[in-house]
Amino acid sequence: MKFVQLIDYKTERLEDMNRLMDRWTEQTKGKRTATHNIIGNDRSEKNHYVEIVEFPSYEEAMKNSQLPETDRTFQEMVALCDGMPSFTDLDVVRDEQLNKDLCNRFFDEIAVGGNLDAVEEVFAADYRDHDIMKEEDTTAGADVIRSDVTTWRNGFDFSFEITKQVAEGDDVVTLWTWTGTHKGEFMGVAPTGKKCTMTGTTVFSCHEGKIQEGWWHMDAMGLMRQIGAMR
Repeated sequence: MKFVQLIDYKTERLEDMNRLMDRWTEQTKGKRTATHNIIGNDRSEKNHYVEIVEFPSYEEAMKNSQLPETDRTFQEMVALCDGMPSFTDLDVVRDEQLNKDLCNRFFDEIAVGGNLDAVEEVFAADYRDHDIMKEEDTTAGADVIRSDVTTWRNGFDFSFEITKQVAEGDDVVTLWTWTGTHKGEFMGVAPTGKKCTMTGTTVFSCHEGKIQEGWWHMDAMGLMRQIGAMR
């Protein structure tokens, strides 16, 4: 179970605090168990900060706290604070990664499920698409997705298997394996009935609850060889 620690403190010496945390990060390379760190500043009280530190589990957090570098850093941190910082320990009982969920609506609901009515819900109206299978480097508009999905669904019965997915900031990177049966004309190739597989990576950039931009990298040549369009 993921574990999160909230550290609430006040300081007038943010630059010194940042240097302290940079030094701890450098000193604990290969030893620390923290996986994510965020520091937020209270908009209504400029010297009030909340630090959010994420760990894979409570046990891993305890290993991190037992590092001598962590103990020294804590003592120095207290000296930089206006008063004693407070700590809140939280077991994560719900973890929704909203950008991942948004991107998975494309793979599951739109591409495989064929719900083209969801395109406007998932993709921004000025969505920008970068696809190695297209002559143009960039195409724009949510209709690009509707057109592409229609082309692929007319040519294949297919599914996606998500191999790995990583979200960072506004971006979601998805490594996938596509499996399809060639049932209709695709890029000028008559249906062969062959079962094909292809691996690829999609990077979606999200903004204000919609996918704003996408980059597609896939084994297009391998697919075309499988349906007999290339040797």
